[in-house]
Amino acid sequence: MNRPAPRPALHESSGEAASFRGPAPVAAVLFDRDGTLVEDVPYNGDPEMVRPMPGAREALELLRAQGVATGVVSNQSGIGRGLLTHADVRRVNDRADALLGGLGTWLYCPHLPDAGCDCRKPRPGLVVEAARRLGVTPGDCVVIGDIAADVRAAHAAGARGVLVPNAATLPEEVRRAPDTARDLLTAVRRLLAQAPGTGGGGRS
Repeated sequence: MNRPAPRPALHESSGEAASFRGPAPVAAVLFDRDGTLVEDVPYNGDPEMVRPMPGAREALELLRAQGVATGVVSNQSGIGRGLLTHADVRRVNDRADALLGGLGTWLYCPHLPDAGCDCRKPRPGLVVEAARRLGVTPGDCVVIGDIAADVRAAHAAGARGVLVPNAATLPEEVRRAPDTARDLLTAVRRLLAQAPGTGGGGRS
């Protein structure tokens, strides 16, 4: 008997709603969590260890000011490995959400890499579901992350992907990424500066 594929864990947030005040170059920006929005602490279940990445708060404030919806799509295999609980991940997410001023939706994949789920990046499930919850189409979203799996998940869902490399990013991932930015704030400023419908892209 075929079993249904595991589904992503959805973490409700009381942050911004998917409301738009006017035309924007992009309808929604979805972020990877660890190494992109907050410092990467492997299998972190301690909210006190959450530290926003440089420029993260300012980047989100720019998006909120433009009425661009935001969300988080994160692989959290520590749950599948038995190193974290769902409650641990949600406490860390809640702390990050508070420090960053509130994002529209938080989703994470709790499964092991070989679980056969559709939600673990680079598969598209988290991106598709985040877009649905924000009331936009995946094609109107940009995914920003620090490894190739983030960019590949974006493309698999029909979204754009922007790589913001850090020390954990492989040189090959940087070379292959069609769109990179040197830091999170640069990535967001460039997205907001692009005219609607241009598709953007570039390296900085």
